[in-house]
Amino acid sequence: RDVGAGKGVGSALAFSLLLISASSLVSPAWFQSDLFSFGLFAACAWSEGNEWNQTCVAYRTLEDMPDLAWKVSSAALLLGGWVLLALRALLLFSWTVLPKDFCPVKGRIPTQYMQAASVIASLLGLLLFPFSLASEVARLTCGPSTVYSSGRCHLGWGYITAILALVFTSLLPIVGRLQEDKTREKKILFSSIKERIIFV
Repeated sequence: RDVGAGKGVGSALAFSLLLISASSLVSPAWFQSDLFSFGLFAACAWSEGNEWNQTCVAYRTLEDMPDLAWKVSSAALLLGGWVLLALRALLLFSWTVLPKDFCPVKGRIPTQYMQAASVIASLLGLLLFPFSLASEVARLTCGPSTVYSSGRCHLGWGYITAILALVFTSLLPIVGRLQEDKTREKKILFSSIKERIIFV
């Protein structure tokens, strides 16, 4: 029961982080000024004093994205890291729900490597995306913006949420390790009591 509960908690945390990461990826508010904001796959504009009435454009293909750094960080790194995180969450969920006989590879796939690859890809994407501040779109929006200098723009909630999701994803193995240690302690304690009863 303890092992099943641990796996259930792990899969629930993985899916929660997956949803948080997805919301940050689709957010058009990674960098924003008073009248414009842009993210990985969308940009929005609004008139002065009317922020609730926004006109948004989605970048549906790589050609729509205005800069090479934008394309690499968005499509290859951050989206790739999210896909790896999604695969890991699905594996953990299937191992929690499906019986062992139905899933012969249960526990054999090293999900910690998938998580490590997801964290590395996401980290590289987050570090690379500010290079897009040197693009024409960013300069029109943010004024004198350059790499790692956002000019008149400031960080939006999408970028901050992505950073927080990355931090929590990095901490997941520590939570899993603590859960495994507790389960082992209980197993050892139960084993020793059983041995004493048999001895008596």
